[in-house]
Amino acid sequence: MAFAGTNVSLSQPDIMQKLTERIDDLKQRIAAWGKQIRRYTERSTRFNQNRHFQSDQKRLYKSLERPVVSGTGPVPDQADTVAFWRGLWSEPVNHNEGPWTEVVASQCASITPMDPVTITPDDVAEAVRRAPNWKIPVLNGLHHY
Repeated sequence: MAFAGTNVSLSQPDIMQKLTERIDDLKQRIAAWGKQIRRYTERSTRFNQNRHFQSDQKRLYKSLERPVVSGTGPVPDQADTVAFWRGLWSEPVNHNEGPWTEVVASQCASITPMDPVTITPDDVAEAVRRAPNWKIPVLNGLHHY
């Protein structure tokens, strides 16, 4: 036996066909294992995200917002970065405002301005007194940052 457990020996006339079949079989097994691992990883991720959603929504949303850090590329030179942005932001730009802005300004001139509103710390305290922490004031109660 040339290959243990395969029932293949080098003296057989159709050795290449059997080797090709064996290689294909092993490739299919490897692909199946890869799919099983991928399904397990996705299921585990879903399970953990659901658990975090039930227990600590703030941590879940922060983990979803956090970008994946690759860190494989070279670090840009600070002088090149400063030169790039200075070239963009230090030059004055004249925008074409167009005649429509004058039309809108003349239409808005007849609108009476609103009286100034004074918000005191007591007003804010009363508004947020019954609100739960890290929740937006809608029915779904999801976190808002």
